[in-house]
Amino acid sequence: MSENKIRTEAERANEMRIKPEKNNGKSAFSGMEKRLKLESYFEEGFPVQYLPKILFVVALGLLYISNTHYADKTTRAIEKAQSEVEDLRADFTTLKADVMFASKQSEVARRVKSIGLEESLKPPFKVVVKKGEY
Repeated sequence: MSENKIRTEAERANEMRIKPEKNNGKSAFSGMEKRLKLESYFEEGFPVQYLPKILFVVALGLLYISNTHYADKTTRAIEKAQSEVEDLRADFTTLKADVMFASKQSEVARRVKSIGLEESLKPPFKVVVKKGEY
């Protein structure tokens, strides 16, 4: 008999845990519903006179959301372009340094030596032609 008594007490404890507490209509939404008296607006049907205002607010909301998405997309595109510009600038600087090094007189002389050309030891001279002599 004591087993039945213990079991029933355990069952009662489980029942108390399982049953949800009643808040007697004191939730946030029920409080707002009572204060705003939303049910009174729909007693006679849908209030058509407010429809243009509601549609205008919905259109403004959609416009605001689309503008935000467009701005985010544009910001991402700008950041991507800036990153590409930085990469291209680094490549340009590297290539410019390579070209400057390869165009030095000593480098040009070293490269053309393999095809049989030699550096001239005589300095260049300027040819001057006077008008009417040619």
